[in-house]
Amino acid sequence: MIKKLDKLIIGAFIGPFIATFFITVFVLVLQFFWLYIDDIVGKGLDMLTIVTFILYVCATLVPLALPLAVLLSSIMTFGNLGETFELVAIKSAGIPLLRFMRPLFIVSLFICGVAYMFNNYIIPVAQLKMQTLKYDIIVSKPAFDIGEGVFYDKIDGYIIKIGKKDKDGSTIHDILIYQHNYNFLQDLAIVAQSGKMTISADKKFLEFNLKNGWNYQEKGQRYALNTQLIRMGFVEYKKVFDLSSFKLNKTDDSAFKNNYQMLNMRQLSTTIDSLENTTASYRNQSKILLNSHIRILKYLDSPWRARPPVAKNNSFSKVLPDSTINIVLQKTYTTINNIKSSADISAMTYENDRKNLRMHLMAWHEKITMSIACLVLFLIGAPLGSIIRKGGIGLPLIFAVIFFVVFFLLNNFGRKFVKEDVMLPFTGMWMATFVLLPIGIFLTYKAMDDSQLFNKEFYYRMLKKFRNRNRTGNEV
Repeated sequence: MIKKLDKLIIGAFIGPFIATFFITVFVLVLQFFWLYIDDIVGKGLDMLTIVTFILYVCATLVPLALPLAVLLSSIMTFGNLGETFELVAIKSAGIPLLRFMRPLFIVSLFICGVAYMFNNYIIPVAQLKMQTLKYDIIVSKPAFDIGEGVFYDKIDGYIIKIGKKDKDGSTIHDILIYQHNYNFLQDLAIVAQSGKMTISADKKFLEFNLKNGWNYQEKGQRYALNTQLIRMGFVEYKKVFDLSSFKLNKTDDSAFKNNYQMLNMRQLSTTIDSLENTTASYRNQSKILLNSHIRILKYLDSPWRARPPVAKNNSFSKVLPDSTINIVLQKTYTTINNIKSSADISAMTYENDRKNLRMHLMAWHEKITMSIACLVLFLIGAPLGSIIRKGGIGLPLIFAVIFFVVFFLLNNFGRKFVKEDVMLPFTGMWMATFVLLPIGIFLTYKAMDDSQLFNKEFYYRMLKKFRNRNRTGNEV
């Protein structure tokens, strides 16, 4: 009987989990493209590049989609069983809630393990591929498209204006081509009444076959007063433009491979050890820097300190001869400026290394916390579903969204606090777990006692008793 019960619970959980997981991934992908829509649309990307980019984005969003899918599916599973009174029948048979939750608890542990393996081995590769492709898409130029009556400047060195296009899209009228020539020749301008605009078969060149126009060119040194203007008329003239800059260039993956998001836990641990040793050595480097500029520091432990102090009424100008005061002051100012410049550079480098160390520690802890989040949210969703006893997608979705928003905000606040050095990486990245885990334990305790925590009838009866007491007190 127990084995059949376990199969029943797992079978009721798997379907909603798969459905909610893919729905969550779809929503998160839409959110991603909403943020980067201006950088992606209009770049003339082929279908293979778009599909590849979407797959990389989906892979990077799996760690965030798994906890939400576990939360929503666990609420739906236990809510459906409670709504159909199956939970009541199971409890009446003497089976406690914790035993009833055990199979899904084991499934959640398995999902945590899968999430950890995914975060540690697949996410770094997916992040590397996605960030590289995203960079190539963002820096690429928009797809070639010259509209009527606008100055088109996407081709390097040229500005093109077309007065009118025919319906065929290739016949053009009132053409102006302005060329920026940064050599010894001055700017070049071409004006034509009509022509044909075509793109070569390999899409590498744009050809303008112009008719009835003028070619203006100014020769001579740039900004010189004596230059020569050349004007040539033509019946037919062919102008070719190179479109290689519009092609999506493939950046090597090695350009981003050292980023903390592209490393697994073993690589992060190695980098963290190196950064910790580097930041710890800055104190000795600062001492060496001061000793190299202020040589008197090395004699502070010598018998020089035992000499009697100079009288307080003797100023600096009275101790030194008049002939050396200016020289000493100048060298002092120079030494102080050198020390300040070196110290500023050292401090800036130190802060950058400390920030880099925080980012690596944050990524190291995040691979664990995002995996543990599946179990934490299950401990919230399962008892919550047994308390509300509502199935379907309505009320469970509301509660799931509320708790997931709390988890998402706490996780983002922790990341922000770590980046700004307000919290330690351990405290910031585990903040969501520390807050939500007690809530899950509390809900589990309430669900074991058949709590009326979310039963509106319970609160209605409490309010009715309170009103009756007030009414009785007023009559007395």
